[in-house]
Amino acid sequence: MVKSPIHVAVTGGGGNIGYSLLFRIASGQLFPGVPVVLHILERQEVMPVLEGVKMELGDCAFPLLQQIIIGSDPRKVFEGVDVAILVGAKPRGPGMERKDLLEANGKIFIEQGKALNEVASRDVRVLVVGNPCNTNCLIAIHSAPNIPKSHFCAMTRLDQNRARAFIAEKASVPVVEVSDFYIWGNHSTTQVPDFVNAKISRKPLLDTIKDRNWLEGDFMKKVQNRGAEIIKARGSSSAASAASSAIDSIRSLYYGGEGFSLGVHTEGNPYGIEPNLVFSFPCRMKSEGEYDIIPNIPWDSFLEAKIRASEKELLEERALIQSLF
Repeated sequence: MVKSPIHVAVTGGGGNIGYSLLFRIASGQLFPGVPVVLHILERQEVMPVLEGVKMELGDCAFPLLQQIIIGSDPRKVFEGVDVAILVGAKPRGPGMERKDLLEANGKIFIEQGKALNEVASRDVRVLVVGNPCNTNCLIAIHSAPNIPKSHFCAMTRLDQNRARAFIAEKASVPVVEVSDFYIWGNHSTTQVPDFVNAKISRKPLLDTIKDRNWLEGDFMKKVQNRGAEIIKARGSSSAASAASSAIDSIRSLYYGGEGFSLGVHTEGNPYGIEPNLVFSFPCRMKSEGEYDIIPNIPWDSFLEAKIRASEKELLEERALIQSLF
């Protein structure tokens, strides 16, 4: 039986993350065995670069890649898309305050949210990667009133993957032995890697790594500041690892498996986090493209203090962009 193609949009297709992501989608790593139509959005001034990317994608002769649509108008590029991965965002420049960054990106995500609302599939799923991704996602949600809030999410899977890798290295175990490791809160330096409830070889992590001072100090800082560390080392931000984590995020939503970290709208959340934020919770697949927030994960006093600090930061970000709604 011939399968219908899935239409996947990627913004910022001429950038480093987009470049790392597009070939993996086209090769079938995102939706194995499913034909794909790629919809790629980029700013008008970057369209010549995107033309080159399109040429390369064609040259790969991927069996599942049926069509490539490129352009700079989101209302044309997003038409009929089933999945949208919003990568493109304005980076923070020298002397730029957080408020300036949020306002600059607000304009981008308002436009893209409105376009998705008008022309995307009514069942579209949206993953926001461009930073600050939690609040950019909230802006897109408010700009797309006809799309369910639960269909939007922000990527915190990269933080989860980093944390698991660091713990595996510390414990001298394969990374697959580290499980139930989740990220709470904002994708920022206030994010909370939850070592308290994580497991190593199906046993509490704290049974194996007993140095709580290291976990609360150096480990937390390493996860929270890994992005800056990579920029310092290679002169540009994480690209391949961000693309890989975007693939992981969407595959978890559609194919399930272990629980995963995802920034989602806080409406009706079981942890008492302020409504109308996008906050990272432990999640699990409910049905294809649908998630549940995993309930009843306990917080000790350390976790709760850190989680509330991240919530406070998100409330401050929301206040800065409130006028955009």
